[in-house]
Amino acid sequence: MIRVVSLLAAMGLSATAAVAQDVAGFYRGKTVRIVVGFSAGGGYDHYARVLSRHIGRHIPGNPNVIVQNMPGAASLNSVRYVATAAPTDGTVINAFNPGLITQSVTVPQKIGANFLDFAWLGSITEDFRVCHTWNGTGIKDWQDLLRRRQVNFGVTGVGTASYIDSKMLSDLFGVNVRQVTGYPGSTEKRIAIERGEIDGDCIGWTSVPEPWVREKKITVHLRFSPKLVGDMPATALVARDVLTDSRSRQVLDLLTASSLVGRPYIVPKAVPADRIAALRAAFEATLTDREFVAEVDKQRLTIAPMTAPAIEAFLKEIYRTPADVVEATRKISGD
Repeated sequence: MIRVVSLLAAMGLSATAAVAQDVAGFYRGKTVRIVVGFSAGGGYDHYARVLSRHIGRHIPGNPNVIVQNMPGAASLNSVRYVATAAPTDGTVINAFNPGLITQSVTVPQKIGANFLDFAWLGSITEDFRVCHTWNGTGIKDWQDLLRRRQVNFGVTGVGTASYIDSKMLSDLFGVNVRQVTGYPGSTEKRIAIERGEIDGDCIGWTSVPEPWVREKKITVHLRFSPKLVGDMPATALVARDVLTDSRSRQVLDLLTASSLVGRPYIVPKAVPADRIAALRAAFEATLTDREFVAEVDKQRLTIAPMTAPAIEAFLKEIYRTPADVVEATRKISGD
């Protein structure tokens, strides 16, 4: 019996080694593309480029890893590419706007995707989102913001996190926001703010330029996470604390749920299981890689990861949201 157990164990180890060798053999000499659903220079692009410089060391076979930008439709173009046209061999990874997850619940016919139908690698960090205004506007605090007849905020498209956040400012918090659409990414919005074309933005904290914070060029009015990270000002109000109505809080919770997913990465579900497992392991290993962590710290980014199984469990809850809350959310998200 002991010999049989030992033999089976040895066979298992041999099979595992063979699988690992097959994966390494496939990736050796290959190029893996991280397809980012936005233009270069924004937060999603920034994280993807840092990831691309380190994850290749942890994928068996050590492939070359590059970033390809595929902006359009608030990153839905990139998701559709992964769902229908991308190679299913494990050489394409997608970084997209998780606001599409909420839209896949509220307007499934528009999005045309269920995010449980992808293979998840995980998320690098929660998206610590804030709403701010440029100090040149003269808006000094939350009460001043509420009193303004109109403030202009830039968005990259309907359904993006910035669109939903600034719409919540209007519909849940009573700020008179005019949304200016058409910006392909955070970089273009930053330029517009500095030029005075728009008054502010709702954005991930790590996408706010460090000089703006250091030189006190902006006032952060609201933050959607109770957690404070890095140099985020503690004076910013916590969104859920501002709302006292329970129904409004339910809507807020659904609308901000995708921020928990933050900076997500998916691959086609048809990718062979051993390669999905290898990519997941490589993704998780990268997040604790000393060189990766050092670069993240240097660039004022955050690491607050969510694993693939945790995301999948979270999505199952999202897709069970009660119909009345979905309807209220739909109205705010512009669907």
